[in-house]
Amino acid sequence: MERIETASTVAIKALGYRFASGLQALDGVDLDLGPGDFVSLVGASGCGKSTLLRILSGLLASDTGQVVVGGCDPLEARRSRHAFGFVFQSPNLLPWRTVLENVSLPLELGGIAATERKERSLDWIARVGLSEFAHAWPAQLSGGMKMRVSIARALAIRPRLLLMDEPFAALDDITRGKLQEDILRLRESERFTTLFVTHNVSEAAFLSDRVAVMTPRPGRIAREVPTDFGTRRDADLRGDPAFAAKVREIGRALAEVSP
Repeated sequence: MERIETASTVAIKALGYRFASGLQALDGVDLDLGPGDFVSLVGASGCGKSTLLRILSGLLASDTGQVVVGGCDPLEARRSRHAFGFVFQSPNLLPWRTVLENVSLPLELGGIAATERKERSLDWIARVGLSEFAHAWPAQLSGGMKMRVSIARALAIRPRLLLMDEPFAALDDITRGKLQEDILRLRESERFTTLFVTHNVSEAAFLSDRVAVMTPRPGRIAREVPTDFGTRRDADLRGDPAFAAKVREIGRALAEVSP
């Protein structure tokens, strides 16, 4: 597959997608993510946020427009084990594999030698704070711990792009806040690009460099809101008046595109 020249990690131009039923899910989506960007997608349920992530990951093929991931089309990028990691709302851990075995699975499928994949898996398990649980079974873990395993599994392949589809939606507020801070810490050290789907406006403002507001179906990007917080992403930011103002700005943008 010929590489497509672009300075962006992700470049989406005039993207459209229609389900087999005839329902138009996406229409005219334009979005760019540069190296190291963290962009959140917010919008009403059914506006096509998850569909967009599945197109980027090569699980669905777009009907119209152009999608470029790491200089390639999504299907070609998917064949590269370093192209992207995907974290879903459900951790999707295999119950018959330990934490270590779950994290090492994509490395095993990618043909990484046993010694190296064990070292890399243990390193990422440590980075998400679960060293003591490396040999535990998923049934022995809390919901937040399972999500940490899912994140470690996605990052163990050292992806250039991390796709996250409402990964913290089912968690309590305390666990959710801690995982938000953890993913920012890991992003700061690894500099992967992130596209993050959420319904939580506060979460989007806290995590992102930019928040892309989508219209109701058929989805498109109505507006991008920069957060302007730089690297200041600590717990104190949540109580800052500037943060509250940014949350209100994103909320108003959502209200403007709602029917």
